[in-house]
Amino acid sequence: MSTKVGPKGQVVIEKEIRDKLGIGPGWTALQRVVEGRVEITFIPPAHNRSLKGVLAPYIKGSIAPTPEAWAEAREQAWADHVKERYGEANHE
Repeated sequence: MSTKVGPKGQVVIEKEIRDKLGIGPGWTALQRVVEGRVEITFIPPAHNRSLKGVLAPYIKGSIAPTPEAWAEAREQAWADHVKERYGEANHE
């Protein structure tokens, strides 16, 4: 499908393309010229939904709000990551 450029330079992005890319109202369209053609990159608007609880399934306990407790939790997280990624042999 082709579209005509409107009097103000506007072009409609076809619904099929918008749906395929998930583009909706409020998105920002960044435009640039690349090798004699227009390239458009779409950026979604900032969300206003709360992220509270999004990590809840990954939390295995609570951490006391002390610097020592946070340091211990950080060290344990790194140790778990190294163990998971490299195995038991490199867990030091």
